[in-house]
Amino acid sequence: MSRSFEFAKRNIRRTPIQAIAASMVMFLTFFALLAFLLVAAGSQQALRFFESKPQIIVFFKEGTTDQDVSTIENALKAEARVIATKFVSKQEALEIYREKNKNDPTLLELVTANILPASLEVSTKSPDDLKPIAQIVSKEPVVSEVIVPVDVIETLTAITTIIRLVGGSIVGFLLIFSMLVILMIIGFKIRLRRGEIETMRLLGASSSFVRNPFILEGMFYGVAGAVSSWIIIYILLWYFTPFLQGYLGEVKMLPVNPVFMMALLGVVLLMACVIGGLGSLGAVRRYLKI
Repeated sequence: MSRSFEFAKRNIRRTPIQAIAASMVMFLTFFALLAFLLVAAGSQQALRFFESKPQIIVFFKEGTTDQDVSTIENALKAEARVIATKFVSKQEALEIYREKNKNDPTLLELVTANILPASLEVSTKSPDDLKPIAQIVSKEPVVSEVIVPVDVIETLTAITTIIRLVGGSIVGFLLIFSMLVILMIIGFKIRLRRGEIETMRLLGASSSFVRNPFILEGMFYGVAGAVSSWIIIYILLWYFTPFLQGYLGEVKMLPVNPVFMMALLGVVLLMACVIGGLGSLGAVRRYLKI
């Protein structure tokens, strides 16, 4: 195997332009793959975050008693589709309002607990359960308004689906394209060395001895592109984390867990070896006939 590595290194040094071109194609492919995986993971985490938030907010009329609230809350807890409820009193509503508007004193001057309604926050198992539960609660005489932020969940779900479909299609195309590029470059090198290869076969070289250096060369291009793209992605994430944290607000997905990034590195390295190896193997089987 050490001889195969030496021959692979020699092949790369002999044609540096082709080696750089193959590595750059693999870099672009795995850069797109890593970006897609990070965006897909981030969108999924954002979706889970909003699904875990109170999904229905029930506002009560003025004069609603604690007994009325407890009756409604107990009825909701008995529903299999409801996973959690939380009562927010007038005073708690005022504290939440002050926290959200603490940077704008003009909005705090005339607001008191008496003008804010008490409310009940309800979380359901699935976004599909939002409207049925809201319809049940809205029939109560002490309820003044029911807010169902279903549009946010539906929009995020649609965006996540689009990201998976479009991103997956683009990455799939780039993976196939990269494999074909490796096949063409390795095939070109085999044709250039055809005379040398025939001499080696006449001298008794085994098929694996002739084949392995080309397969290792293709795997090297894949690994070089995967590692370099992972490093660039990690640097960009580290650099833009402060900006992205402010943009994402309450959705806490940054900084990215280093364990997750190392797992991504392992995934792309495995894929790089597979793609580079398959592309090289295809070229070997096509042009060497061994």
